[in-house]
Amino acid sequence: MGTFNVSLKTLTDRVSMEVVYTPKELDQICVEIAEVNRPGLFLAGYYDYFDKLRLQIMGLAEMNFLSGLSAEKRYEALDQLFRQQPPAVIVCRSEELTPFPEMQELAQKHGVALLRSNETTCTLMGSLISVLNLELAPRITRHGVLVEVYGEGILILGDSGIGKSELAIELVKRGHRLVADDAVELRKVSNRQIMGTAPENIRHFIELRGIGIINVARVYGVGAVKLSESLDLVVQLETWDPTKNYQRTGLENEYYDILGVSIPSTSIPVSPGRNLAVVLETAAINNRQKKMGYNAARELLIRLGLDDKMD
Repeated sequence: MGTFNVSLKTLTDRVSMEVVYTPKELDQICVEIAEVNRPGLFLAGYYDYFDKLRLQIMGLAEMNFLSGLSAEKRYEALDQLFRQQPPAVIVCRSEELTPFPEMQELAQKHGVALLRSNETTCTLMGSLISVLNLELAPRITRHGVLVEVYGEGILILGDSGIGKSELAIELVKRGHRLVADDAVELRKVSNRQIMGTAPENIRHFIELRGIGIINVARVYGVGAVKLSESLDLVVQLETWDPTKNYQRTGLENEYYDILGVSIPSTSIPVSPGRNLAVVLETAAINNRQKKMGYNAARELLIRLGLDDKMD
């Protein structure tokens, strides 16, 4: 895993912002960390612990503080901020607040992008952090298929040729949605959530042996695909092994580790005659029930008076 970045062009496309000044094209200016900052303390003269890699958000409090300073003091405070050369300084509430003339002058002097947004400070910060967390999240790529079944994101793993793509097409025909085939990009967006998507250059394409490459969005319609999905269950397909003890009751919980996040997991044996699409649909519904606190195996043992065996 390497260090990732996101351009200001991507941020302005996804978040409501407009350019006041930029020293170069927005796609050439990158942000490397997901945190943003309101530089009130810095403007007041407290310079410790200032992270110049963060986007600097100027809200109502910061702008009113600056307006109360003399022109000389305001210029000095803003000069200290812009000379740190953060990726961008963003002024919120553009209908109420207008960037001071010194801000554009100093942005040009120090080569810092100056943006503005009509959003409130909290709303803008939330939107930016959401996009930054996704774009800068640690990520890995796994060989498999990611589908959405009844709202559950299911990652299908297994040896090459075992039938992952064929299973995905059958699920699409049954009304579910394809997210990624062959290469699944998995991003850790929080300590409890993994988001999966497809690399942009192969998005919506799927390979079927004997037929070739097809575009699922073109063949089945845009309702058959999805750009990204939160990962809820990992299904590992494997050739039926008569000597192996497969899950029979569902009492034991299995997990698959992805970037330090434990995702519920199950192994499904593949053999002629098994309707894997129905099995996967049932696995999705069962996983959702477990998340809601219901376990059918536990209820059955309670009905049989064997609940003491669960411990």
